[in-house]
Amino acid sequence: MQPGYLPRVLAQRFGDAPAIRDDATQMSFVELDRKVTAVAAQFRDQGVTRGDVVAVMLPNRSELVVSIFAAWYLGAAATPINPNFTHDEAAHQINDAGAALVVNSSSESPSGGRQTISVDDLRTSGDGTELDPVDLADDDLALVIYTSGSTGRPKGVMITHANTTAMSRTMAETMAMTAEDHCLLVLPLFHANALMVSLLTPLQVGAQLTIMPGFNAQEFYDAVEHLRPTYFSAVPTIYALLLTKAEGRRPDMSSLRFAVCGAAPATRELLAAAEEFFDVPILEGYGLTEATCASSINPIDGPRKPGTVGPALPGQRIRIVDDSLQDVPTGQTGEVLITGPVVMAGYLNMPEATAETIVDGWVRTGDLGRLDEDGYLSIVDRLKDMIIRGGENIYPKEIENAIGSLPGVLEVAVVGRPDDVMGEVPVAFVVPYPDAELTPEAVIDHCREHLTRVKVPVHVEITPELPKNPVGKIDKPGLRASFAA
Repeated sequence: MQPGYLPRVLAQRFGDAPAIRDDATQMSFVELDRKVTAVAAQFRDQGVTRGDVVAVMLPNRSELVVSIFAAWYLGAAATPINPNFTHDEAAHQINDAGAALVVNSSSESPSGGRQTISVDDLRTSGDGTELDPVDLADDDLALVIYTSGSTGRPKGVMITHANTTAMSRTMAETMAMTAEDHCLLVLPLFHANALMVSLLTPLQVGAQLTIMPGFNAQEFYDAVEHLRPTYFSAVPTIYALLLTKAEGRRPDMSSLRFAVCGAAPATRELLAAAEEFFDVPILEGYGLTEATCASSINPIDGPRKPGTVGPALPGQRIRIVDDSLQDVPTGQTGEVLITGPVVMAGYLNMPEATAETIVDGWVRTGDLGRLDEDGYLSIVDRLKDMIIRGGENIYPKEIENAIGSLPGVLEVAVVGRPDDVMGEVPVAFVVPYPDAELTPEAVIDHCREHLTRVKVPVHVEITPELPKNPVGKIDKPGLRASFAA
């Protein structure tokens, strides 16, 4: 099998059409295949073979993509590593994945004893010896993507080529992607969202990809005006920054056809403001790495329901269940379960954790949600984020939605703080828009108007920013840990 996203297949289909660019280079599909072939031969010379894992610890740049594809040409998997990781964090991932080779920004290995190639030493052309990609099986491992580790040590999620094929094809179909599209990639490529929605999906239909090295609002606007992309995918924090960092600028964004919002919940107010500013549909979706990337999304053509993350994507099914994993009636809240061809092969070297997460082919997401009569999913909260105050269940997202409707609120996070009497009580951290005059008292008064007394935060902290994890999600475990400190 040759997956439709392999550069060799793409070169045969799309030839000299533009494929990938970054700050330093631009490649057609033919040039991309040549580069991948050269690097694959280099990896082969270093002993990489079928079934191995190649670790790639690079910031967003074309060589990161080339290295992943080169691993696949040999039948190896890739594990992308956050380039900002500490030595210990990187070593955990490299050693846990059993990486046979590390591609790094320097020749120094983040994990002692591992073969390492500096990005500057990657081959850019072949030695005249042709290398053909191996035939890949559906269950061959493509990626080992590590979770953010909010519940402990990061776990390696094993994604097969069948998973990536199903995910990228579905996204291309859902977003009506064609060779005329152009993705502006702003999310880090060590994350499933960027790999699936921004990399594999556009390339396999012959669309082009521009890789930004990182996110900066003014550089983003410059890129949109100069390069004329048709879509991008981002997290709520980036949308908030784009709205607040415009600094009076009204960039020409008429080339955009749509944008995607995922990886973390967004308030209705933020999405509405973003849609008005960009003047394109913002498609809010939902998914998790254990299901390759996305499992639902508000459709680009069809009803989009604010406050929901849309219906299940084609080929996937979503259930809402109680504590006994029995289906609950439509409209009731329970745990979200997902099944389909995107379900991971499991956690690397963790059979017990795999068995806890995948039950009879269904992924237990750990998220609380409900389905309406049209099958649209609303995420209520993370099961582990639920606050139990005096025996009553409180969903922080409900409080966050209420606070988010207050004018002047840019971002908000609500977490439970230990309490000797009540067990836990809700505390809110609020980031205001620049120049907004927000006070804790105003936030609490607003909550009293919209929430029952037990849900009103006992404390509100106005802060210039919220801590984020590497993917851009609000670091709620960090906020909770601050109480202990």
